[in-house]
Amino acid sequence: MDLPYWRLSGFYFCYFATLGAFLPFWSLYLKQSGFAAAEIGELTGMLVATKIIAPYLWSWLADKTGHRLRLIRVTSLLATLFFAGFLYRRDYQWVAAVTVAFSFFWNATLPQFEAATLLHLKAEPQCYSRIRLWGSVGFIAAVLGIGRFLDDFSIDYLPWIITGLLLSNWLMALITPEATLSHDDKSTDSVLRLILKPEILAFFSVYMLLQVAHGPYYVFYSVYLQQYHYSATVTGLLWALGVCAEILVFIWIYGLLKRVSLRGLLLASLALSMLRWLMIAHGAASMTIIVAAQLLHAASFGVAHVVAMQLLRGYFGERHQSKGQALYSSISFGLGGMLGSFYSGYFWDRLGGGPVFVIAALACGLALLIAFIGVARQKSPILG
Repeated sequence: MDLPYWRLSGFYFCYFATLGAFLPFWSLYLKQSGFAAAEIGELTGMLVATKIIAPYLWSWLADKTGHRLRLIRVTSLLATLFFAGFLYRRDYQWVAAVTVAFSFFWNATLPQFEAATLLHLKAEPQCYSRIRLWGSVGFIAAVLGIGRFLDDFSIDYLPWIITGLLLSNWLMALITPEATLSHDDKSTDSVLRLILKPEILAFFSVYMLLQVAHGPYYVFYSVYLQQYHYSATVTGLLWALGVCAEILVFIWIYGLLKRVSLRGLLLASLALSMLRWLMIAHGAASMTIIVAAQLLHAASFGVAHVVAMQLLRGYFGERHQSKGQALYSSISFGLGGMLGSFYSGYFWDRLGGGPVFVIAALACGLALLIAFIGVARQKSPILG
């Protein structure tokens, strides 16, 4: 198989290095810039709200033109140019406008690249986790490096750092080749008919709720740790620890897939996700509990994401894979992430961080119930 392993891996490395600069530290940057918790929640909600529209719009263009990588190159460049707008002003209206413009193009990129990667892999989808793990390595490198940098230098440099990392995404996209359809997919179902199947509706509901639960983590986890007097370096180490656990999942997951069903892995990941948010809610003052909670990122994201990729491959096939990835991004990371950002921002100052993470645990509990009733009851769509 002529697989461009290092170019695919290199793009994931750069993309998630950018995310590693953004996720843990952007809320701290906004807080330092004078924004209130509710405004930070609103701005983060705007950032993820474009995921509801952008992925599916760009997937339609990708299917129409057949040029996924060409669109990724365009959207990566435009995301970089719009993000540079953060370098000029910091008033709420400007930051909100730049956030929406930047994220409309930024959120188009990953679903299309996931679809392109699965098309490159064709009959060897188990190789996905070995490519995707380089994204986690990039995230760790950024989190550790930037966390240390911010202990010594002003957080005002953060937009410059992220702009440079976004530029690296565009450069990697330029050297990554297109993936072509094999034309052996016999699926005749329309996308609408597919997504109205009860199991697929349950699947999207579960992953939307999982991202609702991750909302306070992505928006306020660093702020929460700061309240308990953790330094930026320690905060970066804790973020990195969670992703290290995620990397181990990506390395070992194929062996687990041979022995444990997708359904079993999904239910276990949701149960452990509940435990994780409860540990953060009630044990933030204890380094031991916080470390243990971060290790559970292996379940709440790592296992859950790999299961999602394999289920999407089975549900949508090659013919609709691009749209399937876009719907997954739109409904889970988009709608779920937006709801998670808004409720965490609204309740953070009113209730405090602990109760907000309890709400996250309840969202995972509801997701667990839906998954138990309706997801992956049939034979695994991957290894069979």
